Amino acid sequence: MLTTHPFDDDKLREECGIFGIWGAETAAAMVALGLHALQHRGQEAAGITSWDGQAFHTHRAMGHVAGNFDRDDVIRGLPGHVACGHVRYSTTGETALRNVQPLFAELSSGGFAISHNGNISNAMKLRRELVRGGSIFQSTSDTETIIHLVAMSKYRTLLDRFIDALKQVEGAYSLVCMTPEGMIACRDPLGIRPLVLGRIGEAYIFASETVALDVIGATFIRQVDPGELVIVSESGLRSIRPFADVRPRPCIFEHVYFSRPDSIVDGSSVYSVRKAIGAQLAIESGVEADLVVPVPDSGTPAAIGYAQQSGIPFELGIIRSHYVGRTFISPGDQVRHLGVKLKHNANRALIDGQRVVLIDDSIVRGTTSVKILQMLRDAGAAEVHLRIASPPTRHSCFYGVDTPERAKLLAAQMNIAEMSKFIGADSLAFVSINGMYKALGEPDRDARQPRYCDACFTGDYPTHLTDQEELIPTDQLALHGERVVA
Repeated sequence: MLTTHPFDDDKLREECGIFGIWGAETAAAMVALGLHALQHRGQEAAGITSWDGQAFHTHRAMGHVAGNFDRDDVIRGLPGHVACGHVRYSTTGETALRNVQPLFAELSSGGFAISHNGNISNAMKLRRELVRGGSIFQSTSDTETIIHLVAMSKYRTLLDRFIDALKQVEGAYSLVCMTPEGMIACRDPLGIRPLVLGRIGEAYIFASETVALDVIGATFIRQVDPGELVIVSESGLRSIRPFADVRPRPCIFEHVYFSRPDSIVDGSSVYSVRKAIGAQLAIESGVEADLVVPVPDSGTPAAIGYAQQSGIPFELGIIRSHYVGRTFISPGDQVRHLGVKLKHNANRALIDGQRVVLIDDSIVRGTTSVKILQMLRDAGAAEVHLRIASPPTRHSCFYGVDTPERAKLLAAQMNIAEMSKFIGADSLAFVSINGMYKALGEPDRDARQPRYCDACFTGDYPTHLTDQEELIPTDQLALHGERVVA
């Protein structure tokens, strides 16, 4: 089973990728291809649910899409012209099949399948209320809360019950849902997590990123707007906006790291934005050096931008192995210490005696940065100047990102000089928050009305964080410790 590499634990990780299609003869096969393109958004587990006009069919499995959904017998077991799928990472809770999505339930109106990218920030409060009312939960996922809210709603139609449920939740959600009546896709009113709409032939598609449309040859139509519900059925496609208008706050980290470089997010090329951030880094914190070297692969576009702006040559001073999986070995302390070399190795012939500007996308715990800096020193680098293509990550994310608790975020515990000494760099600099906004084509960040959700950098959370603000009762502590977000 190939899953997330155990040494790659020093990145912020997007929790999930979702994909849904309505009106394709080979719907499940299309979803499998789409999920493969979204594999970077979740590598612990994958699932697909289809609808054949009479019954729902589901296959869920631990591990990657390839190896689970590349078999004819699996795809044949998912018949129908409608299907949705999901890839996920685990977080603080268990990695268990019961948490793998799409989640499915039989409601009074019929079957209901849901794929969710995001995190409901009042899920524990809602869960306690639902359990007191008689609900019986089958998973530790916050997504299941939405299913129970739909089931308990007093409204008559399923769509109204679904809207009623969404109006009770806080936080971030992009959803693709399937019912016998049709497919529903939506984003939360702030649009924190992404979702796009595409088309191939007569089929409509929803996906977390445009790259998933490219892979199956679909045409990008538009993004699903914040607060919008798009419903596809035999009657066609329609859109409703049941929420009060608010200023959107999409996640800025999609541009830094989460999305694939070949995706378009909020109308901007992710690759171009990352290059622009690198150029901004060179403007703000240039240094004399011989080489600009990325930490592959996430630092590469920013390093290209830095090199072009500074005039310092871009070189692949670190070579990445793409063939490391969890099945390689059961790591003990000694192997774990060497783990970074299983994934990255210095290009000694290039690095020896050179002054290096090392570009990475972010620093989370700092443990990988320490190892990579030491690796470059061991390869003979004369100087290593670390430049980071995002501001310091000082705050946890509660909107569907696997962020360590704040005590483990290096930038929350040290100032930049202390971080530089800890990591072992000759100098350390981050792009400024205003510089990041400029790279996105915005003026300086407006503290009164920020264009993006940048809470991981600023601590300015755009929603209530009910589950964080409330004291969890003693009898719920075990459950809280198991919580898994989508």
